[in-house]
Amino acid sequence: MSEAPVGVFDSGVGGLSVLKEIHTLLPNESLLYVADCGHIPYGEKSPGFIRQRCAVVADFFQRQGAKALVLACNTATVAGVADLRQLYPEWPIVGMEPAVKPAAAATRSGVVGVLATTGTLQSAKFAALLDRFANDVRVITQPCPGLVELIETGDLHSDALFTLLKGYIEPLLAAGCDTIILGCTHYPFLKPLLSQMLPPSISLIDTGAAVARQLQRLLTEQDLLAVGPSREPQFWTSASPEHLGKILPVLWNKSGVVRSFGL
Repeated sequence: MSEAPVGVFDSGVGGLSVLKEIHTLLPNESLLYVADCGHIPYGEKSPGFIRQRCAVVADFFQRQGAKALVLACNTATVAGVADLRQLYPEWPIVGMEPAVKPAAAATRSGVVGVLATTGTLQSAKFAALLDRFANDVRVITQPCPGLVELIETGDLHSDALFTLLKGYIEPLLAAGCDTIILGCTHYPFLKPLLSQMLPPSISLIDTGAAVARQLQRLLTEQDLLAVGPSREPQFWTSASPEHLGKILPVLWNKSGVVRSFGL
């Protein structure tokens, strides 16, 4: 069972940022990645629809013999992780959450900004994180419609992206934020552009590395860590395999075979 694969799932290509952290920390693991690009963006979908998609993908991973599941999507975690843990109690399941706790610890100005999708920011889970960890800091939330769609095309540098992102970070800087949470798995791909736009004193925080460490801890506890040779991930998409195949060299830094996930 330790040589069984780990399923990693996102609404699109953003979860590749998490997959990269997992592959770096756990190179011996066989990783299966599903990008539900045919139904993106999740941030504007109903919780019921997202739960349905989570169940469909989890069932696919089970048929592939997966030993664990990573929900590499903040919006899917909010909507679906509780149901999945009931449906698959035998699986270690790791979800995402905005890094409110480390951001609150890191800020010097006492003001933290959050870039995220509308669905994440409106969720009860996000409100609970603020109540638990952000009592001593001021949190400025910024929904970012349009960013996911541009990143899904492989656009990390265009003038349109720069203009859109500038409009989202200016209110955070004006409010005195010195720490900004990247609250969507797509957004770490914007770090190079953000580093050009932000003063060096601004800290950017995401949770990809923490998710990889949590997966490692859970697999270790259940004696499920793989010990075989390093392996390359396998990819599926519910949209065009050709499109994801073109995006992989940009976001994954390698090409790869992409199969159709037609459910």
